[in-house]
Amino acid sequence: MSDIKFLQPNWSVPSCVKALVSTRLGGVSKAPYESLNVGRHVNDREKDVLTNRHKLIEAASLPSEPIWLNQIHSTEIIELESVVPNQTPTCDGVITSLKKIVCAVMTADCLPLFLCDQAGTQVALLHAGWRGLADGIIEKGIALFNESPQNIIAWAGPCISVDCFEIGAEVREQLGGPDSAYRASSSSDKYYANLYQLTGERLAQLGVTNYSYSEYCSFKNEALFFSHRRDQMTGRMVSLIWIE
Repeated sequence: MSDIKFLQPNWSVPSCVKALVSTRLGGVSKAPYESLNVGRHVNDREKDVLTNRHKLIEAASLPSEPIWLNQIHSTEIIELESVVPNQTPTCDGVITSLKKIVCAVMTADCLPLFLCDQAGTQVALLHAGWRGLADGIIEKGIALFNESPQNIIAWAGPCISVDCFEIGAEVREQLGGPDSAYRASSSSDKYYANLYQLTGERLAQLGVTNYSYSEYCSFKNEALFFSHRRDQMTGRMVSLIWIE
């Protein structure tokens, strides 16, 4: 039996849509990447990362190798409709209608946003950190769907919570959103931002009302999740979605 642990979104979608979020448990990487680090860009041993990826593919019974991305906190989204890339695309989102194509985004505090249509014919994953949110990756992702926003289902995976995500006034200005998405910090000109709420607000403005999210905080739950803000040098989880 595999010792790999992963989470599944608590959303109601067609049975053909499969999704999960890896944790840090069940891999072979050594500190500070222990143990299921799937990021090749964080100075972990290449051999260990590839072993971890293989273990995850087996444990989750994935139909194919995930489409791993070179993520740069952009709003670029790759559309996979006929050809699967043989190189690592530089972008921060994937959308597809193809079956058995596993979309993937890696995180370690940023918010992974899962999307699918009500019929289960199109799925997407977005890497939505504060930069991506501010620059419009959610708006761009929703616009790529063949369905109207009212027929899109969204779920936000584990990210840093409002209790731990302190930002400056300049970041708050870029993020926008309602005052209720922020808390004052004891530090002058600092705030705590709620990425789950800010994501929901942007989705609602677009017409996506079927939205739910994880209750986990990547920063607080050190036993389960990597957190860049907490540890600086650390590994990455991966969020995955595909059509069976």
